[in-house]
Amino acid sequence: MQLILHNYWRSSASYRVRIALGLKKLPWTYLSVHLIKDGGQQKAPGFRALNPMAQVPTLEIIEADGSHKYLSQSLPIIEYLDERFPEVRVLPADPYLRARARALAEIVNSGIQPLQNLSTTRKVTELGGDERAWVQHFMKPGLESFAASAADVAGEFAVGNAPTIADLALQPQLYSAHRFGVDFSHLPLLVALEKRYAAMPAFADAHPDRQPDANS
Repeated sequence: MQLILHNYWRSSASYRVRIALGLKKLPWTYLSVHLIKDGGQQKAPGFRALNPMAQVPTLEIIEADGSHKYLSQSLPIIEYLDERFPEVRVLPADPYLRARARALAEIVNSGIQPLQNLSTTRKVTELGGDERAWVQHFMKPGLESFAASAADVAGEFAVGNAPTIADLALQPQLYSAHRFGVDFSHLPLLVALEKRYAAMPAFADAHPDRQPDANS
């Protein structure tokens, strides 16, 4: 089996999947889909055939028999990887903690990230708004909500003492917070988690600046 990740270096959704692949130590191929060049390569008919939403990431799975399968949306991709390669799990075994980890991931996935993605900020600018102020307005309370929601289940990581899907969602969001000038220094849990992530190869290697298309 071969895994190909169609992704973009600065896409936070792509970043999540890269961390999952690293934690599971899976071999995979990086295929860049540049969201700005050529009017946005994600809009090309060939890519839309794989992902009708014209978004990254898309995971291409080439099975042993040569068949190709495609998955879109970062959280379902991560859950697929967890089920197919369960040796290192990012979804807790306990049903309650698994639900809590998913809920924390959704605070980012549904409550914060869509308000900062490229299509949204471009529209804000087009309508005469300040994209940076827009993002800051939503991201700060979103991160505060994440910290408050994780307070009773956090250990060394957001849920317990091993990385979960919640951490895979949080780290890219903290990267975006730095990018958009959102201060989260008043949230000691998030500060501590960011330091822990930085010390782990799977998180560090997935960082946008380390990707082959970085700053292109």
